[in-house]
Amino acid sequence: MDYLQLEGKRFVVMGVANRKSVAYFIGKSLESNGAKVECVVRSQKRRDEVSKLFPTAPIWICDVEDQTQIDELATQLAGNAETIQGFVHSIAFADYSDGMKPFHETTRKQFLQAIDVSCFSFVALSNAMKSLLAPNASVVTIGISTTRMASESYGFMAPVKAALDSSLAFLSKSFSRFSKVRFNAVGAGLLKTSASAGIPGYVDAYLFAEKAIPRGAGVTTQEVADTVLFLLSPRSSGITAQTIVVDAGMSTNYFDNEIVSRVASH
Repeated sequence: MDYLQLEGKRFVVMGVANRKSVAYFIGKSLESNGAKVECVVRSQKRRDEVSKLFPTAPIWICDVEDQTQIDELATQLAGNAETIQGFVHSIAFADYSDGMKPFHETTRKQFLQAIDVSCFSFVALSNAMKSLLAPNASVVTIGISTTRMASESYGFMAPVKAALDSSLAFLSKSFSRFSKVRFNAVGAGLLKTSASAGIPGYVDAYLFAEKAIPRGAGVTTQEVADTVLFLLSPRSSGITAQTIVVDAGMSTNYFDNEIVSRVASH
């Protein structure tokens, strides 16, 4: 039984980088459910790499910092007359090349580039693809489990993700003028991905998360992908403008006795 009702439907997935990336798990999960997957990557080099991971999928190139390329992507996708039932935005970028600094030392260039790639691209791509989306399509982006926890290992990206989270309501409202397209996010807890491994201090934060999560094990990328598939499916038709948190209960357990006793004993 095709419970999620994804078989034969066309989906566009942005952000596949390697076998550890969230977008990779989403794309493979869609394929295993019989969906038609098309990937969008940033460069020809990445296209060559991803083509080995998705040998039967069309792979398009789009650097979201360039509006011309966003428009060209929409034109290329329109070459296939079949409507798009879902679109996944799993891209983010922050320049930590100078190391992790206090938030107030974030430069204008760093912040605006992160906003452009990680948040505004979601708006720009949705707008460019609006005529290609099915009237009841589902658009999903990848957020974080909380934008109010001032994690020093995540730097200035939490405020950027907060902007992304807020955009869900405004996109849902503006698209409702002419469609029933839904916009949601999966607020993922700390994950083992190549991108996160490059964030200064992230590994230590991940190890703490494993202790704070009641089950004693971190959130898996597949768990995030599974939630994305639900949001892409008609089974989630009553959900829009929401962030579904997938953190395995970490946010409920910061004051676990074991964690508190370890800190208090020092």
